[in-house]
Amino acid sequence: MKRLLCIVGGMNAGGAETYLMKLLRQLDRENYHIDFCVMICGEGYYDKEIKELGGKIFHVPPKTRNPVKSFWAIRKIVQDGQYKSVLRISQNSLSCMELYAAKLGGAKKLCFRSSNSDTCGNFWAYLIHVVFKPWLNVIANVKIAPSTEAGVFMFGKRQVKRNRVFFLRNAIDLKEFTYNKAVREKYRAELGIRGKYVIGHVGRFARQKNHSFLLDVFSEVHKRNRNAALILVGDGELQKEIKEKVSCLRLENSVIFLGVRKDIAELMNAMDLFLLPSLYEGMPNALIEAQAVGLPCISSSNITREANITGMVRYISLEKPEKWIRDIVCRMEQGSISRKSMEDQYKEHGYDIESACRIFEKLVFMK
Repeated sequence: MKRLLCIVGGMNAGGAETYLMKLLRQLDRENYHIDFCVMICGEGYYDKEIKELGGKIFHVPPKTRNPVKSFWAIRKIVQDGQYKSVLRISQNSLSCMELYAAKLGGAKKLCFRSSNSDTCGNFWAYLIHVVFKPWLNVIANVKIAPSTEAGVFMFGKRQVKRNRVFFLRNAIDLKEFTYNKAVREKYRAELGIRGKYVIGHVGRFARQKNHSFLLDVFSEVHKRNRNAALILVGDGELQKEIKEKVSCLRLENSVIFLGVRKDIAELMNAMDLFLLPSLYEGMPNALIEAQAVGLPCISSSNITREANITGMVRYISLEKPEKWIRDIVCRMEQGSISRKSMEDQYKEHGYDIESACRIFEKLVFMK
């Protein structure tokens, strides 16, 4: 049995964590096994499922509180568990220190996966990232990214040009993410949005996801066409603030907060248009999932063009909110388009989770 220890902040419902769970579900568990080391207190969103699938979860002190204690705790877990393969997923090169702790604990295959393409204008975070990037490139002997932008940001242009970064697609389960008209009608009835033009968004309530911009755009769209409805899926530190803004804009009857959900494919079936106004992304899972069910998308121009798998994504600058508004209103006037699943295109581009998992197994586990 080949074993891997995956080090993450916590197994909550973020994009990188959700992708890990997709891989874990598809894993050949007769030959491969994954355990998790988390740096949060309390239970994560996916903890129960991880244990049901046979995985262990080790808790270490948060690095922000006690970096020294966290470092040596990781070293001990790797040493005691005799893990030879370790994977660290992070959006900052400082996290190479966890891989170094694993190396001291005896790990040989030191994998690092970039999960983002920016630090959102945080000067100190960017400075730390620049300082530790050379150390990351020395320590990690397997470098992984979901897109070119994420690879360049984390490891540098030279590493990407020299083919030292492996690009592993943010693949999805194509049996789950498929268009189904019956599911669409069922969910629209249950959510009370039958006959509405439904705009949707899936993402954490965090600055990166830019919910405030999304609400400003929707408010103007709603003024021009009262048939518009907005579905927001997810939770996060800014959720209360966004709910207050909805109240200030008097949109309580047109905006639906659904929290963290597992039925994302079904909810996307119920939508007519998906919006992603993020400030930055490594490779947005939600945009990939939306296209798979034939859902038209509008994304900020900050996001990688590699995410436009089907040609159904329109990119618009965040500096041109009026253009967002006009595009959405125009789509509403045209009505819902004929939709179909995109299974063949996804398989052709390597976004099938079964194939991606086989690549993942060869990439991160010791031979």
